[in-house]
Amino acid sequence: MRQFYRPGIFFLLLSIFSPNIFAQSSTGNLKGVIKDSIGHGISHATILLKNTTYGAAADSNGHYIIKNIPAGKYTVEFSFLGYNTILREVFIKSAETTDVSPSLSFEITTVPEITIIGIESKNGMAHLNDVSGTVIYSGKKTEVLVIDSLDANTAQNNTRQILGRVPGMNFSETEGAGFPSNGIGSRGLNPTQSIEMNVRQNGYNITSDIYGYNEAYYVPAMDGVQRIELVRGASSLQFGPQFGGTVNYIMKGAPKNKPFEFNTQQTAGSYGLFTSSNSIGGTYKKFSYYAFGQYKTIQGWRPNSDFHSFTGFSKIEYRPTDKLKFGLEYSVLRNYIHMPGGLTDEEFNADSRQSVRARNWLNSPWNILTGTIDYKISDKTSFSLKSAFLSSGRNLVWRNEDGGAAALDTIDRSTGTYIKREVEKEKFTSSTNELRLRTNYRMFGLESTFATGLRFFYGKLKRQGGGPGSTGTDFDLNLYGGDYEYSINFTTTNAAYFFENIFRVTDKFSITPGFRFEYIRSTANGYKTFDTVRVNIDKSRNRYIPLLGLGSQYKLTSTTTIYGNISQAYRPMDYSSLTPIGVTSKIDPNLKDAYGYNSDLGWRGTIKEFLNFDISLFCLRYNRRIGLVSLTDINGNPYTLRTNVANSVHKGLEAYVEINPVKMLFGKSKIGNISLFNSFAYIDARYVSSNSNLVSENGDTIHIKGKHVEYAPNIINRTGVTYSLKGFSATYTLSYTGKSYGDANNTVHSTNPVIGVIPSYTVMDLSASYKIRSYTIKAGVNNLADKRYFTKRTDEYPGPGIIPSIARSFYISVGAKF
Repeated sequence: MRQFYRPGIFFLLLSIFSPNIFAQSSTGNLKGVIKDSIGHGISHATILLKNTTYGAAADSNGHYIIKNIPAGKYTVEFSFLGYNTILREVFIKSAETTDVSPSLSFEITTVPEITIIGIESKNGMAHLNDVSGTVIYSGKKTEVLVIDSLDANTAQNNTRQILGRVPGMNFSETEGAGFPSNGIGSRGLNPTQSIEMNVRQNGYNITSDIYGYNEAYYVPAMDGVQRIELVRGASSLQFGPQFGGTVNYIMKGAPKNKPFEFNTQQTAGSYGLFTSSNSIGGTYKKFSYYAFGQYKTIQGWRPNSDFHSFTGFSKIEYRPTDKLKFGLEYSVLRNYIHMPGGLTDEEFNADSRQSVRARNWLNSPWNILTGTIDYKISDKTSFSLKSAFLSSGRNLVWRNEDGGAAALDTIDRSTGTYIKREVEKEKFTSSTNELRLRTNYRMFGLESTFATGLRFFYGKLKRQGGGPGSTGTDFDLNLYGGDYEYSINFTTTNAAYFFENIFRVTDKFSITPGFRFEYIRSTANGYKTFDTVRVNIDKSRNRYIPLLGLGSQYKLTSTTTIYGNISQAYRPMDYSSLTPIGVTSKIDPNLKDAYGYNSDLGWRGTIKEFLNFDISLFCLRYNRRIGLVSLTDINGNPYTLRTNVANSVHKGLEAYVEINPVKMLFGKSKIGNISLFNSFAYIDARYVSSNSNLVSENGDTIHIKGKHVEYAPNIINRTGVTYSLKGFSATYTLSYTGKSYGDANNTVHSTNPVIGVIPSYTVMDLSASYKIRSYTIKAGVNNLADKRYFTKRTDEYPGPGIIPSIARSFYISVGAKF
């Protein structure tokens, strides 16, 4: 018995463990951790051995393991929604565990009616990842708006509906009144032509001169834009030291899996509105192409406010390998705009729709040619180069500003003709080259990220003004009987070096210091006429500007983050301040550059699928801010002076909350979803000092300390509700903007329409869309209650005076995809 027992036990144990013994000798394991481009684990990422049944899903920290894989060579696919899929060749060895830990880079991925951008937001806003491409966004306040997820009047570039969800965003609603596009600004900064913003398209500059003249005359048609990315003041280190931050319009592109696709959208609306937006695109092997064009025309709400324009964008890309991409892009704008002129307060109150000018015209031809190279050197290192060449202009012929908005433009009975108009011409050419490099590396067991870059810009502007124009009424830029009052050639040379580094102290906490150095050289050469005396101009100035910044963030949970930052900012004097076109204000000859800083402290994130929020405090210091003050001449008449008014501090609260109560209470619903959002900003923007040189010609001293900054409303609040069911979606918004002032004195009433209060206003909008298969129908009402209001008093064109905003209007749009 004993002899049998021992061999029996041996064979019993052998029969139990032999499968594992043989398995260990012929199989192996695969394990690792899947991370994003900044080193955070990607929970629930998918791992699949192609052409087999072996696979796994990563845990909440990105870790995975697949056991007992037969030895041999495999292709492993790593994927997760919103990130690039990676394929790796792996050799599984017998009785060994192979470690493969890839990094998935972020990519915009569109699936039916859902767009993933960092944090999912189906009807509203999201924010950018900590790292995107070669740019660091960690610790910064960022916002992303996906155009197709919004019910908005994109055919008219209605900024209130498109960008209204961004807390504190203020708009200069002047499109169709002499400006090619509506301007944007935030935190109490001037929204006119987005002059306080760094305006980009697909990551490159689209304004005529990044420092000398950074007004945005070309803005892409929203029908051709995929999404809008915004970075607040902390963008100064990565993109340039503008106080208002960066707005980046990302254009639509070619479909990835189709050799040809055609999209069309036709829109008609009130006051003769008609737009036709069309695009083609496709991908064939290693090439892709895309072309978009929009023709737009409108008769206008006010008399003499008709215009027509064509906006186009095209690009071609070639990918010789998965790591290398070449691109070529071209953007174009052609427009002719009739300017109905500004109004006095009395004229606006009597009839805001009237026009006092019939002979004022403007056009702004724009051309941008851009070459791009993107190269993924390794899984950890990426490189990009963008080279943009711009050739553009701005030309106007108009009844001169003498006498202001109250001056009549009528036929002289003695001559039987109008008086001569003035002709202004500007020609811009510039080149911008921006090189960026981003790499990940390990420090103290954690992955850090370093991003650096160089920018070189050279721009030329030939500005001619005060030329004697015709006595006619058409668009005529010829001179009649004289020369320009001034003709000046400006140049700007800018070289900048910058870097930022994400240091991860723990898996949840990181700090991001940064540095930027700017060299700016400005020159002016030409002549200007003063009382028939021609004075030659020959000036130059060099600036050397170091800027520092620091950001940090702490990940409270997997979907919520606390962030904070502080960055220095800088704004040099531009050409408009030195030699303004058609400005009724006097210009201080001793203007100086402005400087200061931006800071944010906020909390953002999502809770499951029903809540999206971003709540933050901000403080902006703006030293030697250039603005308008109202003074009095020796005869007791009011006039305005453009000068370094004083130092200002802008501080306040910005909050965005979006909630889906149906998902919160019931999860899925057969009767549709309701999404509610509220975008609120409290802004306290005041001057904290006074310019001791602010003295009127009559000897009165002007005290500015404690006054509100111009165009800085205290409260901006927008509330909206969206109902969606299958292919139908409708959004109602209520927008309130508090009162502000046109000058630093906070003048309420004046005989000069350039200065005075800008009253608070409330505007309602309603938009809806319905998608069925490849067809889309959109319709809506702008300014539902027919509110008569204005957002701008201007001392130059398209005024001077009050520029009324458009009253109630309707639109309907039909689109198709083939």
